Amino acid sequence: MEKILFFSVKKVSLFLFMFFMFALSSFGQDVAVKGQVKDQNTGEPLIGADVMVKGTSRGVITDADGNFTLEVPFKSVLVITYLGYATLEVPVDPSRAMTILMKEDTKLLDEVVVIGYGQVRKRDATGAVISVNPDEMNKGITTSPQDLLAGKVAGVSVISDGGQPGGKSTIRIRGGSSLTANNDPLVVIDGVIMNTKDLAGMSNPLNAVNPNDIESFSVLKDASATAIYGSRAANGVILITTKKGSSGTLSVNYSGSMTVSTPRDKIDVLNADQYRDLITLNPITTDAMITALNMYPDTSTDWQDVIFQTSLSTDHSLSLLGTAGDFMPYRISLGYTNNEGILKTSNFKRYSGDISLNPSFFDKHLNINLNAKGAYIKNKFADTGSLGAAIAFDPTKPVKNDNYKYGGFYTWTTDGTPNGTKTGSSTTNPASLLGMTDDHSTVKTFVGSARFDYKLHFFPDLKLFLNLSTDYGTSDGQKYIRPDAPSNYGTDPLRTGRNETYTETNKNNLLEFYGQYMKDVESIESHFDVMGGYSYQAITNEKDQTNYFLSRNETNFGENTEIDGQPTSVGSKSVLISFFGRFNYSFKDRYLLTFTLRDDATSRFSKDNRWGLFPSVALGWRLNEESFLKDYESLSNLKLRLGWGVTGQQYLSNDAYPYLSYVKMGRGGAYFPMFNPATGLIEYVNVAAITASNPNLKWEETTTWNVGLDYGFLNNRINGSLDLYYKKTDDLLNDKINKPAGTDFAEYVLSNIGSMENKGVEFSIDATPVVTDDFTWNVGFNIAYNKSKITALTANDATTTSPGYQFESTGGDGGKSIKIHSVGYAPGTYYVYQQIYDTNGKPIEGAYVDKNGDGAINSDDLFHYKKPTANVLMGFSTKVIYKNWDLGFNGRSSIGNYNYNSYAANNAALNVTGLFGNNFLSNRPLSALETNFQERQRQSSYYVQNASFVKIDNITLGYSFKNLGSREIGSLRVYATVQNPVVITKYKGLDPEVENGMDNNLYPRPLAFIFGVNMSF
Repeated sequence: MEKILFFSVKKVSLFLFMFFMFALSSFGQDVAVKGQVKDQNTGEPLIGADVMVKGTSRGVITDADGNFTLEVPFKSVLVITYLGYATLEVPVDPSRAMTILMKEDTKLLDEVVVIGYGQVRKRDATGAVISVNPDEMNKGITTSPQDLLAGKVAGVSVISDGGQPGGKSTIRIRGGSSLTANNDPLVVIDGVIMNTKDLAGMSNPLNAVNPNDIESFSVLKDASATAIYGSRAANGVILITTKKGSSGTLSVNYSGSMTVSTPRDKIDVLNADQYRDLITLNPITTDAMITALNMYPDTSTDWQDVIFQTSLSTDHSLSLLGTAGDFMPYRISLGYTNNEGILKTSNFKRYSGDISLNPSFFDKHLNINLNAKGAYIKNKFADTGSLGAAIAFDPTKPVKNDNYKYGGFYTWTTDGTPNGTKTGSSTTNPASLLGMTDDHSTVKTFVGSARFDYKLHFFPDLKLFLNLSTDYGTSDGQKYIRPDAPSNYGTDPLRTGRNETYTETNKNNLLEFYGQYMKDVESIESHFDVMGGYSYQAITNEKDQTNYFLSRNETNFGENTEIDGQPTSVGSKSVLISFFGRFNYSFKDRYLLTFTLRDDATSRFSKDNRWGLFPSVALGWRLNEESFLKDYESLSNLKLRLGWGVTGQQYLSNDAYPYLSYVKMGRGGAYFPMFNPATGLIEYVNVAAITASNPNLKWEETTTWNVGLDYGFLNNRINGSLDLYYKKTDDLLNDKINKPAGTDFAEYVLSNIGSMENKGVEFSIDATPVVTDDFTWNVGFNIAYNKSKITALTANDATTTSPGYQFESTGGDGGKSIKIHSVGYAPGTYYVYQQIYDTNGKPIEGAYVDKNGDGAINSDDLFHYKKPTANVLMGFSTKVIYKNWDLGFNGRSSIGNYNYNSYAANNAALNVTGLFGNNFLSNRPLSALETNFQERQRQSSYYVQNASFVKIDNITLGYSFKNLGSREIGSLRVYATVQNPVVITKYKGLDPEVENGMDNNLYPRPLAFIFGVNMSF
């Protein structure tokens, strides 16, 4: 028995030893694995699926039959990924051919979209809501949040005010809904309804947020989505969500960039030699002109080169995110931006910080979101008047001469000597406008919110929300123009130069409380979501301003002397109280209903018109869930949306009390000289006036109808939407309505005057045409058509004796109104004379079409011609990723927009008065030689020029070093971007993209080269 047992033990031991050695050898060797990847529901093979060995870079893609063969280490795990499907991990089985079934990933449809006072699954959204996540790989220059939106959303126009560092942009969603009231969309950041009122010394209120801290945008476009914001939502809503902390260990991210910017182009003007030829060879030239021309015979100055520079800018952002104590995700970020402008003396610096804490308590029944964003901004503003001066200033004159009187800068004088008397109304040396003006400001902002989300323990279907937030901004600034500056050189040595100082504070406090009840009732296949709440918002503003003249005397040079008007101190407060609610219902997860209602009361109106009710209703039908479409396997999503709603406009003007008359102190030189017997001196007393009022003011109301279709194919590798809309605004507000003499305290008063409409269509598509093991290609495209028309005006009506309300000056001395609001036309249509051309297509000076046939050309012959807004807007982007390389670009197109070329119109005259008016020479753009006008023809349709364009905003090439050394070290990406490289246009001006179509002193957008790095570990 012992021998038998011993033999058995030896045999088993030998067997185990041999098995162990075999296993060990097998573990160190690769084994061949074969398999096929299929769709779990249809059984169809998946072509091009990634099959990777977990933890390695080894892998293959499936062939046309979904098959793969791969050599893998023994006991490996395969990771299978395919666009539109959930990632799958499967242990290898070399003993047989593997069949791997993959399940569709509904993440795109289940993606949560932020809406007003809540979130909704993308599949359940019934309104025109577009979610945008910033593309971290291809952003270009993004100083302000709106820079991330340009060209990304159909029907959303983002036009920057040029290349001004930290400058603002004009954002329009589906065209403007008002004439003179605010047309900007409402902006909400992490639940804080922002006060976008301009703050003195701050070009853009949104600069308070560092774009690197933004997680996503939600753009609410139709009334069914925006009506929950009632009286402020007529122009759409933009919801900004910033980045939050995440569960897990500490993660550190850094992004930094350096930007070199240079002027992309210049306005073509005569150089010194060309200008000398123009003057000397011109038969109208006088001896005085020749004398003025030959003062500096060897001088040649390119004034645009003088005022512009190649600038260097930097941007840095550092963030830390993780979880503290296993219950509180956090994120902390710091940012620094130093943006130097291409126009000398312009600069924008921002120091920003962002803290987000998101703790949960009581088994996640109580969730708290705490957000705090602060920014410290220092601005230096360049005098943009130097842009126009650089076009017009004589190129045969030096930047500086030997004068001591005007700070050394060449200045036109009556006798031609350096220190003579300054020639009245002469063009100011553009270099002196920059070098002798110090215009700066310091801005401090804080945006904070505390949101409490409590799910009742005894009634978990009910949640209660409390939102407390504040938006605070304060600024102080100074514009100091030296007393010897040519631009402000007064004859009285004690009343010269300028010293303007100001401080301003905006406070915006918000309290919101609402409850939400959600319930699934399986017995009737229904889901209910009911929300209702209360909101209180108070906005206060305080501003102080003092303007001084300066002394030019040696003893107290540059010191304040006399106040230009009395110091002004103004303040205001407006309050908005609201009740709001929303009801969402879905049946069988495919029939959707949304109803919203908001009741607003504003302090801006009298008590008789104070309350406004804003309802909306929307229906949704998920067609692809119906049985008759179930067999279409390539169809991933098809949802029909119908919506109707009413929104309002209560931000009428900077006046918080337009329905009241009150005493208002004069500003900007509004003072009256009075003799003071006690001192024997003339003293200047500020003028006080009683403001105009209109107690009958009421809301502008915009009613919107929208029909939309959301679609997706091939597991949403192709997806997008199609929308058609119609908007009608009633009770339009205009602040330039004449009042009969003696009936009010002012000539003009803010009034409700008429109606206008917008109608259009929008289409967008995003696709991933190619996905392979090493190569991915994404493309996006959107297009929108919008037509605006004024349908009624009760004042200045085109159906009466007046053609409408004329406005917007051509610029220059004796400027003419160039735009008009008229019934039947788009707002702000150009109102000009129709130019007549010769057989060669050249405009004939002073030759215009006699529109009324009375044999005379006068204001009765002005006609409506073109408009500044585009008929069609397009946005397009693409990105390819090959192994570790990525290449992408973003572009936009605008079609049907026209600009008034003020530069060309105001500098066209070639007669003696135009070239040598008031005894100083003026340069001319080359366009003046093309027209050969002897006198300015500023109301000619010739200067209303086609400004349609195609632009490539940025092109980016990057390379990613992934998992450097180990996963703990993280990743590194380096990239290079060129900004504003391509502009295709027929426009004859410097840049076709001009706010409101008035091309006058536009700060040029630079050509920029960005070199950056992104790191995470």
